Amino acid sequence: MKKLFIVAIGLFMATAATAQDGIRLGVKAGVNLPNVIKDDGDNDFDTKINTGFNAGITLDIPLITGLAFTPELLYSTKGFKVDNALGEYRTTTHFIDVPILASINLGGSGLNLVAGPQVSFLLSTKNKFENDFGSVEQEIEEDSDRFKKSLLGGVIGLRYDINNQWDIHGRYALDFQKNNEDGTSQTPEFKNQVFSIGLGLKF
Repeated sequence: MKKLFIVAIGLFMATAATAQDGIRLGVKAGVNLPNVIKDDGDNDFDTKINTGFNAGITLDIPLITGLAFTPELLYSTKGFKVDNALGEYRTTTHFIDVPILASINLGGSGLNLVAGPQVSFLLSTKNKFENDFGSVEQEIEEDSDRFKKSLLGGVIGLRYDINNQWDIHGRYALDFQKNNEDGTSQTPEFKNQVFSIGLGLKF
């Protein structure tokens, strides 16, 4: 996984370094509203949103009028939480996301449709259980074999360009692959899904 991650960063930075006129580097940050879609297995529980964040860098590469290639490199937190009579259980996952997006301008306005595939690289997972008597935390590093280290997904959303530099955006991202192959009561099978909103700045 680390080799794939290094290759992804290398390709992104190489594109940025060779940027010509019209290609713009940017930064973005936003709020994540992640939850999970549960698959087969020991999944007799209801999950809720575990609010997180994302932040990173972007490229805007015009192709033709109204169409641009807009890859991103983001740090992103995801996960879910469960409330029951015993207390609150929260899983927070830390990822590097690499969305490979196309931006399509809608009607010559500042509104754009963005869509494309995304590769996510797992960094670590943090589990926390908390109730009135205290809390217990567990940190699972990237090299654990309990979770897949890279996941393929997709992204779709809208971006509104306020002016030549600033934009606001909202999107939905879904993993096409499960976090692991065989779920257990300790590590159930699920797919990440994330609604997010944020701001972007181009230079």
